[in-house]
Formats: sequence, C-alpha cells, structure tokens
Amino acid sequence: MQTEKHSQHLIDAAALFKLLGNESRLQIMLLLAEREHTVSELVAVTGMSQPLISQHLRGLREGGLVKTTRSGKSISYKVADSHVAHVITDAVEHVSEH
Repeated sequence: MQTEKHSQHLIDAAALFKLLGNESRLQIMLLLAEREHTVSELVAVTGMSQPLISQHLRGLREGGLVKTTRSGKSISYKVADSHVAHVITDAVEHVSEH
C-alpha cells in the first residue's frame, strides 16, 4: 500500500534528522562535505577529543551517512551521499539568513 511506503519514508527521514540533531555531528558532516578527513584531521579542526570524534563517526557510518576509505594504516571519512550534504548545507544557509 502506498501509505505504508510513505509512512516508512517518513520514519527513515525522522531517523536521519535525529542522527543529524547534534551540533558536533553537523560540524563533522559539514567538514566531510568539503572533503575527506581522517580522525586526526577532524580532531585538529574541531577541537573535539579523538574518542568523541570516533564515537560520532561510528554513529554516522552506521546510519549510512559517511563511508570510509583506507590508504595503508590511514582511514579517511567522507560523506556517503551528496543529497545529505546538500540538506545540511541548505539548513545552515537557511538559518544564517534569518
């Protein structure tokens, strides 16, 4: 039934917004929307602790919002879907205008 499909999309969208409903995760996602970063780069830019960055990245990865690439021992994180990056940047631009 179409209503059930629509309802599931709303549930999924609510889960997405819940995952993004944290200032630190939004900051991380904005940085990853610009380019790939390692955990140590994110620590240096944000001033957050390494365990906190790793915790946020784990949640974002489990939620399908970021993905990783490995180069030797280094793991880089990037936004998994450009649509999500656009939603975040549009939201930040929207509140900046008001």
